[in-house]
This record gives sequence, structure tokens and C-alpha cells, in this order.
Amino acid sequence: MKFNKSLFFKGMLMGVAEIIPGVSGGTLAFITGIYKELIDSIKSVNLDSLKLLFKFQFKNFWYQINGNFLSTLLMGMIVSILILSRFIAFLLDNHHFKIWGFFFGLIICSAFIIFKSISKLTPVSYLLLSLGLGLSGYISLVAPSSTPNTNIFIFLSGAIAISAMILPGISGSFILVFLSKYEFILSSLNSFEVNVLTIFLAGCVTGLVTFSRLLSYLFKNYYDNVVSTLVGFLFGSLIKIWPFYEIIEFNQNNEPLYTNPVLPNTFETLETIYFITFAIVGILSIWFIEKKFIGIGKEY
Repeated sequence: MKFNKSLFFKGMLMGVAEIIPGVSGGTLAFITGIYKELIDSIKSVNLDSLKLLFKFQFKNFWYQINGNFLSTLLMGMIVSILILSRFIAFLLDNHHFKIWGFFFGLIICSAFIIFKSISKLTPVSYLLLSLGLGLSGYISLVAPSSTPNTNIFIFLSGAIAISAMILPGISGSFILVFLSKYEFILSSLNSFEVNVLTIFLAGCVTGLVTFSRLLSYLFKNYYDNVVSTLVGFLFGSLIKIWPFYEIIEFNQNNEPLYTNPVLPNTFETLETIYFITFAIVGILSIWFIEKKFIGIGKEY
């Protein structure tokens, strides 16, 4: 079969989106016209298709899960992620306030755009938004700044992060930031730590064939309620990526374990300017994508 260059390029675009917190791979899939086929293909990996695999009916299994589509898309995503991972790791190490300012702008603008997609605002919508805001804000404040690097936590991080692919406006990398695993997975990818990546990918596969179905069902049948909660979650989690903080406690590796967000002080004027400037750039980037490419709506 002829290699689909167009689909490969769309996969690359999704890969770019998935490695940047605040930009959704699902959004890019919708913009490029492959969202429905992507979700249908993911859902086709079920017990019926797995039975074909276990019976060594590889051709039928490949056809049932739309294998050519998924594999081409996945290759494109992997290429983008491998290319960008080292660049983003460099920015995180050397341009801390700039990159987190950019991510902050991406996320806050995404939240406002998603909020606009709610068809009818009701008291329940505001209640769920408040609950999402309160829950994620509370978790962001009290959760450790560094989470355990155990196999089970890495597995769960992959399962939860990959499920974000089917939600508009929220990326898997954002979930990793919230779980304090973004920089860890990025570092593991750059140093090609096979053990970590294998466990993480196993979690991703599990998440795609399990959690994604539940999220898809909720999104299809309770759109406004899910989006209201999601918007609150996004706003509350901005605390997690706020780069100005005081360290309360260190872990055994002398890394920040518990931190408190604080306002910038007079000694951080330049850092504050960087943060605000790049936050504006992030906001304008998402605004441009939304205006240029239809926007996020119930077409999902």
C-alpha cells in the first residue's frame, strides 16, 4: 500500500501538539479532518479484534483496527516528539520562565475557548466548573512537586495522559505536568531509558482501550457537564505551572518536594517580564489557531 504522506504530516502536527502542554492533539486531529476516524479506530481495538490477533489472523486484525491509518499517524507523532523533546528539555533547563510563561498562556487561552463551546450555561455548569477549579487547585497546592518514579505511577501517568487525546483543548503533556511527570518522561525519552518508556507506553495502550471509551461516552452524552468540569480543572491547575514559588521541603535527592506559589519579588523583575511576554505569545498562538481553523465546538 502506498505510504500516506499527508496522514504522516498530520501525525507530526499531532505530535507537536501532544508534547506541548496546553495544545491538544485532539484539536489538531479535528482541524485536519481525521478526528472521527481516529476515535473510531481507537474504539475498534476491542475484544473482537483482539480475538483475531490471538488466533494469528493478523491481516484481519490489521484491517479491523484500521492499522494503516493508526500506524502512519503514530509514526508521524513519534518523529515530532523525538525531534522536539530535546529542544523543549533545553528550554526548560535554560529558559525556565519563558517556557512556563508560554505554557501558561496556552493553557489559560485554551480554557476560555473551551468554555465558549458550552451550548447552555446553567447553575449546574457553574457548580461543576467551581468543583473542577476547587479540586484541581487544591491538588496543585497540596500535592508534592515531585511524584514517585515507581513503575505503577509511571504506568498510571501514561494511561491517564493518553486519554486526554480525545478531549478538546487538553493535551497529554498537560496531564503529565499536573502529575509532576512531564520533565521526568521528557528526560527519559531523551536518554532513551527503555524500562521507563516501556512501562509508560504500556500505560498509554491500556488508557487508550479502557479510559478513552469512558471519556468518549461521557463526552458524547454529557458534553456541557464534562466541559464545565474540564474548564474548572484547567484554571485550577494553572497553579501547578506557576514558576514563582518558595520551596517548603526537599526530597532525598535534594529536589523540591513541596512548594508554595508566591508573587514575583523585586529581584525577579526580568523573569516577570519574560513570563508575562511569553504568556501573551502563548495566548495569541491559541487565539490564532482557534480563529484560523474553525475553533473547538460540538463537532467533537
